[in-house]
Amino acid sequence: MPKKERGLVELYHNDPERAEYLVFGRKAGPDRRGFLKGAGLASMGAVLGTTIPFSSNMPAGLMPAALAETVNEFTFDAKHADMIVHNDRPVNVEAAAHLLDDDVTPFDKHFIRNNGTMPMPMSKSDWRLTIDGEVNEELELSYDQLMNDFDHVTMRAQLECGGNGRAGFNPLPRGNPWTIGAIGNAEWTGVRLSDILRRAGLKPSATYTGHFSYDEHLSGDPDRPSISRGGPIDKMMDPHTIVALKMNGEDIPIEHGYPARVVAPGWAGSVSQKWVTRIWVRDREHDGPGMTGLSYRVPRFPVEAGAEVAHEDMMVMGSMIVKSAITNPVAGAEVRAGAPFAIRGQAWAGDNHVVRMETSIDFGATWQTAELHAPPNRYSWQRWEQTIVPPQAGYYEVWSRATDNQGNSQPMVVPGWNPRGYLNNACHRIHFTAV
Repeated sequence: MPKKERGLVELYHNDPERAEYLVFGRKAGPDRRGFLKGAGLASMGAVLGTTIPFSSNMPAGLMPAALAETVNEFTFDAKHADMIVHNDRPVNVEAAAHLLDDDVTPFDKHFIRNNGTMPMPMSKSDWRLTIDGEVNEELELSYDQLMNDFDHVTMRAQLECGGNGRAGFNPLPRGNPWTIGAIGNAEWTGVRLSDILRRAGLKPSATYTGHFSYDEHLSGDPDRPSISRGGPIDKMMDPHTIVALKMNGEDIPIEHGYPARVVAPGWAGSVSQKWVTRIWVRDREHDGPGMTGLSYRVPRFPVEAGAEVAHEDMMVMGSMIVKSAITNPVAGAEVRAGAPFAIRGQAWAGDNHVVRMETSIDFGATWQTAELHAPPNRYSWQRWEQTIVPPQAGYYEVWSRATDNQGNSQPMVVPGWNPRGYLNNACHRIHFTAV
Protein backbone atom coordinates (compact mmCIF):
# COMPACT_ATOMS: atom_id res chain seq x y z
CA MET A 1 0.00 0.00 0.00
CA PRO A 2 1.24 3.51 -0.65
CA LYS A 3 2.33 5.38 2.43
CA LYS A 4 -0.24 7.90 3.70
CA GLU A 5 1.17 11.33 4.43
CA ARG A 6 -0.24 12.93 7.56
CA GLY A 7 -0.06 16.59 8.47
CA LEU A 8 1.26 17.87 11.77
CA VAL A 9 -2.16 19.05 12.96
CA GLU A 10 -3.62 15.58 12.29
CA LEU A 11 -0.76 13.90 14.14
CA TYR A 12 -1.31 16.08 17.20
CA HIS A 13 -5.05 15.55 17.08
CA ASN A 14 -4.71 11.77 16.96
CA ASP A 15 -2.09 11.38 19.69
CA PRO A 16 -0.34 14.58 20.84
CA GLU A 17 2.37 12.96 22.93
CA ARG A 18 3.26 10.43 20.23
CA ALA A 19 3.29 13.26 17.66
CA GLU A 20 5.69 15.15 19.89
CA TYR A 21 7.96 12.11 20.08
CA LEU A 22 7.81 11.36 16.33
CA VAL A 23 8.39 14.94 15.23
CA PHE A 24 10.61 16.36 17.96
CA GLY A 25 11.90 13.35 19.88
CA ARG A 26 10.30 14.46 23.14
CA LYS A 27 9.23 11.99 25.84
CA ALA A 28 7.07 13.31 28.66
CA GLY A 29 7.79 12.49 32.28
CA PRO A 30 5.53 12.24 35.35
CA ASP A 31 5.30 16.02 35.86
CA ARG A 32 4.22 16.56 32.21
CA ARG A 33 6.82 19.35 31.81
CA GLY A 34 10.50 19.91 31.23
CA PHE A 35 11.33 17.10 28.84
CA LEU A 36 11.85 19.02 25.62
CA LYS A 37 15.64 19.04 25.61
CA GLY A 38 18.63 18.42 23.42
CA ALA A 39 17.78 17.38 19.88
CA GLY A 40 14.01 17.67 20.48
CA LEU A 41 14.31 21.26 21.66
CA ALA A 42 16.64 22.06 18.79
CA SER A 43 14.20 20.51 16.30
CA MET A 44 11.25 22.50 17.56
CA GLY A 45 13.31 25.65 17.65
CA ALA A 46 14.38 25.03 14.06
CA VAL A 47 10.76 24.65 12.97
CA LEU A 48 9.79 27.86 14.79
CA GLY A 49 12.89 29.67 13.60
CA THR A 50 14.06 30.75 17.06
CA THR A 51 14.80 29.60 20.60
CA ILE A 52 12.07 28.97 23.24
CA PRO A 53 12.99 30.78 26.49
CA PHE A 54 10.36 29.04 28.65
CA SER A 55 10.61 25.60 27.01
CA SER A 56 10.96 23.88 30.41
CA ASN A 57 7.38 24.92 31.22
CA MET A 58 5.78 23.54 28.05
CA PRO A 59 3.13 20.93 28.91
CA ALA A 60 3.51 17.53 27.27
CA GLY A 61 1.70 17.19 23.97
CA LEU A 62 1.27 20.94 23.52
CA MET A 63 1.38 21.85 19.85
CA PRO A 64 2.98 25.32 19.55
CA ALA A 65 0.40 27.95 18.65
CA ALA A 66 2.51 28.99 15.67
CA LEU A 67 2.08 25.51 14.19
CA ALA A 68 -1.55 25.06 15.25
CA GLU A 69 -2.44 28.20 13.33
CA THR A 70 -1.11 26.83 10.02
CA VAL A 71 -4.40 25.28 8.90
CA ASN A 72 -5.79 25.56 5.40
CA GLU A 73 -7.77 28.78 5.30
CA PHE A 74 -9.16 30.92 2.53
CA THR A 75 -10.88 34.29 2.45
CA PHE A 76 -14.57 34.80 1.74
CA ASP A 77 -14.62 37.89 -0.48
CA ALA A 78 -13.40 41.47 -0.46
CA LYS A 79 -15.79 42.71 2.20
CA HIS A 80 -14.89 39.79 4.46
CA ALA A 81 -11.11 40.08 4.11
CA ASP A 82 -9.26 37.93 6.67
CA MET A 83 -12.45 36.11 7.61
CA ILE A 84 -12.10 32.32 7.76
CA VAL A 85 -14.64 30.37 5.71
CA HIS A 86 -15.57 26.90 6.94
CA ASN A 87 -18.09 26.18 4.21
CA ASP A 88 -20.26 28.03 1.74
CA ARG A 89 -23.40 25.87 1.76
CA PRO A 90 -24.54 26.79 4.30
CA VAL A 91 -22.34 29.85 4.75
CA ASN A 92 -20.28 29.66 7.95
CA VAL A 93 -17.56 32.24 8.52
CA GLU A 94 -15.49 33.29 11.54
CA ALA A 95 -13.07 36.09 12.34
CA ALA A 96 -9.35 35.71 12.93
CA ALA A 97 -8.58 36.73 16.53
CA HIS A 98 -7.09 40.12 15.65
CA LEU A 99 -10.36 41.10 13.92
CA LEU A 100 -12.15 40.97 17.28
CA ASP A 101 -10.31 44.05 18.54
CA ASP A 102 -13.21 46.51 18.06
CA ASP A 103 -15.37 47.16 21.10
CA VAL A 104 -18.35 47.15 18.71
CA THR A 105 -17.97 44.45 16.06
CA PRO A 106 -18.54 45.80 12.51
CA PHE A 107 -20.82 43.91 10.13
CA ASP A 108 -17.94 42.53 8.09
CA LYS A 109 -16.03 41.19 11.11
CA HIS A 110 -19.00 39.51 12.78
CA PHE A 111 -19.14 35.74 12.43
CA ILE A 112 -21.84 34.17 10.25
CA ARG A 113 -23.49 30.89 11.25
CA ASN A 114 -26.18 29.48 8.96
CA ASN A 115 -27.97 26.14 8.94
CA GLY A 116 -29.97 26.63 5.75
CA THR A 117 -29.75 28.80 2.66
CA MET A 118 -28.95 32.50 2.66
CA PRO A 119 -32.45 33.75 1.79
CA MET A 120 -33.48 36.47 -0.58
CA PRO A 121 -34.39 39.47 1.62
CA MET A 122 -38.03 39.71 2.61
CA SER A 123 -39.20 43.33 2.39
CA LYS A 124 -40.09 45.14 5.60
CA SER A 125 -43.61 45.74 4.29
CA ASP A 126 -44.18 42.00 3.70
CA TRP A 127 -42.53 40.76 6.89
CA ARG A 128 -44.69 39.74 9.86
CA LEU A 129 -43.92 38.34 13.30
CA THR A 130 -46.48 35.86 14.64
CA ILE A 131 -46.79 35.18 18.38
CA ASP A 132 -48.96 32.16 19.12
CA GLY A 133 -49.31 29.08 21.30
CA GLU A 134 -49.71 29.46 25.07
CA VAL A 135 -50.86 33.09 24.89
CA ASN A 136 -54.18 34.79 25.55
CA GLU A 137 -54.16 36.67 22.25
CA GLU A 138 -52.37 35.59 19.08
CA LEU A 139 -50.46 38.51 17.55
CA GLU A 140 -49.30 39.28 14.03
CA LEU A 141 -47.01 42.29 14.13
CA SER A 142 -45.58 44.27 11.22
CA TYR A 143 -42.16 45.87 11.12
CA ASP A 144 -43.78 49.32 11.40
CA GLN A 145 -45.71 48.24 14.47
CA LEU A 146 -42.51 47.13 16.18
CA MET A 147 -40.86 50.39 15.18
CA ASN A 148 -43.73 52.63 16.31
CA ASP A 149 -45.83 50.88 18.98
CA PHE A 150 -43.17 49.58 21.39
CA ASP A 151 -40.36 51.06 23.43
CA HIS A 152 -36.91 50.49 21.94
CA VAL A 153 -33.65 49.56 23.65
CA THR A 154 -30.08 49.76 22.36
CA MET A 155 -27.28 47.66 23.82
CA ARG A 156 -24.02 45.99 22.97
CA ALA A 157 -24.38 42.24 23.19
CA GLN A 158 -22.10 39.29 22.62
CA LEU A 159 -23.42 36.51 20.41
CA GLU A 160 -21.31 33.36 20.29
CA CYS A 161 -21.73 30.09 18.44
CA GLY A 162 -22.12 27.18 20.86
CA GLY A 163 -19.33 25.39 18.97
CA ASN A 164 -16.82 28.25 19.16
CA GLY A 165 -13.50 26.57 19.95
CA ARG A 166 -14.55 23.16 18.57
CA ALA A 167 -11.22 22.84 16.73
CA GLY A 168 -9.49 22.34 20.08
CA PHE A 169 -11.26 19.10 20.97
CA ASN A 170 -9.52 15.76 20.52
CA PRO A 171 -10.94 13.71 18.89
CA LEU A 172 -12.39 16.39 16.67
CA PRO A 173 -16.21 16.23 16.85
CA ARG A 174 -18.56 16.66 13.93
CA GLY A 175 -19.27 20.27 12.94
CA ASN A 176 -17.47 23.39 11.79
CA PRO A 177 -13.93 23.52 13.28
CA TRP A 178 -14.37 26.99 14.80
CA THR A 179 -11.23 28.33 16.49
CA ILE A 180 -11.91 31.51 18.55
CA GLY A 181 -13.70 33.84 16.11
CA ALA A 182 -17.31 32.60 16.16
CA ILE A 183 -18.14 35.52 18.47
CA GLY A 184 -19.24 39.10 17.88
CA ASN A 185 -20.27 42.08 20.02
CA ALA A 186 -22.47 44.31 17.87
CA GLU A 187 -24.76 47.12 18.99
CA TRP A 188 -28.37 45.99 18.68
CA THR A 189 -31.55 48.10 18.73
CA GLY A 190 -34.96 46.54 19.07
CA VAL A 191 -38.00 45.71 21.15
CA ARG A 192 -37.86 43.71 24.38
CA LEU A 193 -39.34 40.30 23.69
CA SER A 194 -40.89 40.48 27.16
CA ASP A 195 -42.95 43.52 26.06
CA ILE A 196 -44.25 41.59 23.05
CA LEU A 197 -45.08 38.51 25.13
CA ARG A 198 -46.84 40.62 27.75
CA ARG A 199 -48.98 42.18 25.04
CA ALA A 200 -49.95 38.69 23.88
CA GLY A 201 -50.55 37.63 27.48
CA LEU A 202 -48.73 34.53 28.66
CA LYS A 203 -50.83 31.68 29.99
CA PRO A 204 -49.70 29.99 33.24
CA SER A 205 -48.71 26.99 31.10
CA ALA A 206 -46.12 29.01 29.12
CA THR A 207 -42.78 27.24 29.60
CA TYR A 208 -40.60 27.60 26.49
CA THR A 209 -40.47 29.29 23.11
CA GLY A 210 -39.90 27.86 19.65
CA HIS A 211 -38.47 30.17 16.97
CA PHE A 212 -39.06 29.97 13.21
CA SER A 213 -37.62 31.88 10.26
CA TYR A 214 -38.00 32.38 6.51
CA ASP A 215 -34.70 30.86 5.35
CA GLU A 216 -35.03 27.51 3.57
CA HIS A 217 -33.70 24.10 4.46
CA LEU A 218 -30.74 23.05 2.28
CA SER A 219 -32.96 20.38 0.72
CA GLY A 220 -35.29 23.07 -0.63
CA ASP A 221 -38.28 21.53 1.19
CA PRO A 222 -40.45 24.54 2.17
CA ASP A 223 -42.10 22.56 4.99
CA ARG A 224 -38.82 21.63 6.65
CA PRO A 225 -37.23 24.27 8.95
CA SER A 226 -33.45 24.63 8.66
CA ILE A 227 -33.32 25.13 12.43
CA SER A 228 -35.92 25.93 15.08
CA ARG A 229 -34.60 26.53 18.55
CA GLY A 230 -35.92 28.56 21.45
CA GLY A 231 -35.42 29.12 25.14
CA PRO A 232 -37.06 28.92 28.55
CA ILE A 233 -39.59 31.63 29.33
CA ASP A 234 -37.42 33.24 32.02
CA LYS A 235 -34.64 33.83 29.46
CA MET A 236 -37.12 35.16 26.91
CA MET A 237 -38.56 37.53 29.55
CA ASP A 238 -35.12 38.87 30.46
CA PRO A 239 -35.10 42.57 29.50
CA HIS A 240 -31.90 42.02 27.50
CA THR A 241 -33.58 39.51 25.14
CA ILE A 242 -34.95 41.46 22.21
CA VAL A 243 -36.36 41.27 18.73
CA ALA A 244 -33.62 43.29 17.03
CA LEU A 245 -34.48 45.68 14.18
CA LYS A 246 -31.11 47.45 13.80
CA MET A 247 -27.48 46.37 13.96
CA ASN A 248 -24.84 49.03 14.64
CA GLY A 249 -27.45 51.71 13.95
CA GLU A 250 -28.39 50.43 10.49
CA ASP A 251 -30.76 47.89 8.96
CA ILE A 252 -29.58 44.39 9.82
CA PRO A 253 -27.60 42.94 6.88
CA ILE A 254 -29.20 39.91 5.26
CA GLU A 255 -26.42 37.60 6.48
CA HIS A 256 -27.21 38.64 10.06
CA GLY A 257 -30.99 38.26 9.86
CA TYR A 258 -32.71 41.09 7.93
CA PRO A 259 -35.17 42.55 8.64
CA ALA A 260 -35.45 41.24 12.24
CA ARG A 261 -33.96 38.60 14.48
CA VAL A 262 -34.02 37.44 18.07
CA VAL A 263 -31.03 38.48 20.19
CA ALA A 264 -30.79 36.37 23.36
CA PRO A 265 -27.31 37.40 24.51
CA GLY A 266 -25.05 35.16 26.54
CA TRP A 267 -26.59 31.93 25.18
CA ALA A 268 -25.59 29.94 22.11
CA GLY A 269 -26.19 32.06 19.02
CA SER A 270 -28.64 29.51 17.62
CA VAL A 271 -31.22 30.67 20.20
CA SER A 272 -31.04 34.12 18.54
CA GLN A 273 -32.99 33.08 15.44
CA LYS A 274 -32.17 35.10 12.33
CA TRP A 275 -34.90 36.09 9.85
CA VAL A 276 -37.45 35.36 12.59
CA THR A 277 -41.12 35.19 11.55
CA ARG A 278 -42.77 33.24 14.36
CA ILE A 279 -42.38 32.75 18.10
CA TRP A 280 -44.41 29.79 19.31
CA VAL A 281 -44.99 29.82 23.07
CA ARG A 282 -45.08 26.24 24.30
CA ASP A 283 -46.07 24.33 27.44
CA ARG A 284 -42.94 22.15 27.24
CA GLU A 285 -39.33 22.30 26.09
CA HIS A 286 -39.27 22.99 22.36
CA ASP A 287 -38.48 19.99 20.14
CA GLY A 288 -37.74 21.64 16.78
CA PRO A 289 -34.66 20.94 14.61
CA GLY A 290 -31.59 21.83 16.67
CA MET A 291 -33.24 21.05 20.02
CA THR A 292 -33.10 17.25 20.24
CA GLY A 293 -30.59 14.42 19.98
CA LEU A 294 -27.04 15.78 20.28
CA SER A 295 -27.70 19.23 18.81
CA TYR A 296 -26.74 22.05 21.20
CA ARG A 297 -26.79 19.56 24.04
CA VAL A 298 -24.06 18.42 26.42
CA PRO A 299 -23.72 15.38 28.71
CA ARG A 300 -25.32 15.58 32.15
CA PHE A 301 -22.13 14.08 33.62
CA PRO A 302 -18.44 13.87 32.54
CA VAL A 303 -17.70 11.39 29.77
CA GLU A 304 -14.54 9.91 28.24
CA ALA A 305 -13.16 11.67 25.16
CA GLY A 306 -14.72 10.16 22.05
CA ALA A 307 -17.49 8.43 23.98
CA GLU A 308 -20.93 7.95 22.52
CA VAL A 309 -23.58 9.40 24.83
CA ALA A 310 -27.19 8.27 24.92
CA HIS A 311 -29.64 11.01 23.96
CA GLU A 312 -31.44 10.72 27.28
CA ASP A 313 -28.15 11.53 29.05
CA MET A 314 -27.84 14.86 27.22
CA MET A 315 -29.25 18.23 28.33
CA VAL A 316 -29.88 21.47 26.46
CA MET A 317 -27.14 24.09 26.76
CA GLY A 318 -27.98 27.25 28.66
CA SER A 319 -25.60 30.11 29.30
CA MET A 320 -22.26 30.20 27.54
CA ILE A 321 -19.20 30.13 29.82
CA VAL A 322 -16.30 32.41 30.69
CA LYS A 323 -13.88 33.05 27.84
CA SER A 324 -11.34 35.53 26.47
CA ALA A 325 -9.49 36.34 23.27
CA ILE A 326 -6.16 38.04 22.56
CA THR A 327 -6.80 40.58 19.80
CA ASN A 328 -3.48 42.44 19.77
CA PRO A 329 -0.77 41.76 18.69
CA VAL A 330 -1.51 39.77 15.57
CA ALA A 331 -0.29 36.20 15.94
CA GLY A 332 3.30 35.90 14.71
CA ALA A 333 4.26 39.49 15.50
CA GLU A 334 7.90 40.47 16.08
CA VAL A 335 8.76 42.60 19.12
CA ARG A 336 11.95 43.79 20.79
CA ALA A 337 13.42 41.56 23.49
CA GLY A 338 13.66 43.35 26.84
CA ALA A 339 11.29 46.14 25.77
CA PRO A 340 7.68 46.59 26.94
CA PHE A 341 4.86 46.18 24.47
CA ALA A 342 1.08 46.28 24.79
CA ILE A 343 -1.25 43.32 24.55
CA ARG A 344 -5.04 43.50 24.74
CA GLY A 345 -8.21 41.57 24.07
CA GLN A 346 -11.83 40.93 24.95
CA ALA A 347 -13.46 38.79 27.64
CA TRP A 348 -17.02 37.61 28.22
CA ALA A 349 -18.94 35.16 30.39
CA GLY A 350 -22.44 34.36 29.11
CA ASP A 351 -25.03 35.28 31.75
CA ASN A 352 -22.21 36.24 34.13
CA HIS A 353 -19.52 38.92 33.83
CA VAL A 354 -15.73 38.88 34.02
CA VAL A 355 -14.07 40.13 37.20
CA ARG A 356 -10.40 39.20 36.62
CA MET A 357 -8.07 38.83 33.64
CA GLU A 358 -4.60 37.29 33.69
CA THR A 359 -1.95 36.52 31.11
CA SER A 360 1.09 34.29 30.97
CA ILE A 361 4.11 34.26 28.66
CA ASP A 362 5.79 31.20 30.23
CA PHE A 363 3.24 28.51 29.30
CA GLY A 364 1.15 29.02 32.42
CA ALA A 365 3.93 28.71 35.02
CA THR A 366 3.20 32.24 36.27
CA TRP A 367 0.33 34.68 35.67
CA GLN A 368 0.12 38.49 35.67
CA THR A 369 -3.06 40.46 36.31
CA ALA A 370 -4.29 42.58 33.40
CA GLU A 371 -6.35 45.76 33.52
CA LEU A 372 -10.01 44.90 32.97
CA HIS A 373 -12.56 47.49 31.80
CA ALA A 374 -16.17 47.52 32.93
CA PRO A 375 -18.74 46.72 30.22
CA PRO A 376 -21.06 49.53 28.98
CA ASN A 377 -24.03 47.27 29.75
CA ARG A 378 -24.71 43.72 30.84
CA TYR A 379 -23.93 41.11 28.15
CA SER A 380 -21.33 43.23 26.37
CA TRP A 381 -17.84 41.82 26.24
CA GLN A 382 -15.12 43.60 28.24
CA ARG A 383 -11.86 45.11 27.06
CA TRP A 384 -8.67 44.08 28.87
CA GLU A 385 -5.08 45.24 28.36
CA GLN A 386 -1.60 44.80 29.75
CA THR A 387 2.05 45.64 29.10
CA ILE A 388 4.53 42.76 29.04
CA VAL A 389 8.30 42.47 28.62
CA PRO A 390 9.86 39.39 26.97
CA PRO A 391 13.09 38.85 28.95
CA GLN A 392 15.21 37.62 26.03
CA ALA A 393 15.06 36.85 22.32
CA GLY A 394 13.08 33.81 21.23
CA TYR A 395 9.68 32.21 20.68
CA TYR A 396 6.89 33.10 23.11
CA GLU A 397 3.20 32.44 23.56
CA VAL A 398 0.74 34.75 25.31
CA TRP A 399 -2.00 32.88 27.12
CA SER A 400 -5.11 34.66 28.42
CA ARG A 401 -7.31 33.55 31.31
CA ALA A 402 -10.58 35.14 32.46
CA THR A 403 -12.45 34.57 35.73
CA ASP A 404 -16.14 35.41 36.16
CA ASN A 405 -18.17 36.68 39.11
CA GLN A 406 -19.08 33.11 40.09
CA GLY A 407 -15.41 32.15 40.45
CA ASN A 408 -15.23 30.17 37.20
CA SER A 409 -11.88 30.45 35.38
CA GLN A 410 -10.76 29.30 31.96
CA PRO A 411 -8.85 26.02 32.09
CA MET A 412 -5.40 25.78 30.52
CA VAL A 413 -6.49 22.69 28.59
CA VAL A 414 -9.66 21.83 26.69
CA PRO A 415 -12.45 21.13 29.22
CA GLY A 416 -14.75 18.09 29.37
CA TRP A 417 -15.41 16.42 26.03
CA ASN A 418 -18.88 16.30 24.49
CA PRO A 419 -20.04 14.68 21.22
CA ARG A 420 -20.57 17.91 19.27
CA GLY A 421 -17.68 19.97 20.60
CA TYR A 422 -19.54 22.70 22.50
CA LEU A 423 -18.32 25.03 25.26
CA ASN A 424 -14.55 24.87 24.77
CA ASN A 425 -13.27 27.76 26.87
CA ALA A 426 -9.62 26.77 27.20
CA CYS A 427 -7.18 29.67 27.49
CA HIS A 428 -6.63 31.47 24.20
CA ARG A 429 -3.00 31.61 23.09
CA ILE A 430 -1.06 33.28 20.32
CA HIS A 431 2.65 33.30 19.51
CA PHE A 432 5.13 36.11 18.97
CA THR A 433 8.87 36.35 18.50
CA ALA A 434 11.21 38.61 20.44
CA VAL A 435 14.30 39.74 18.52
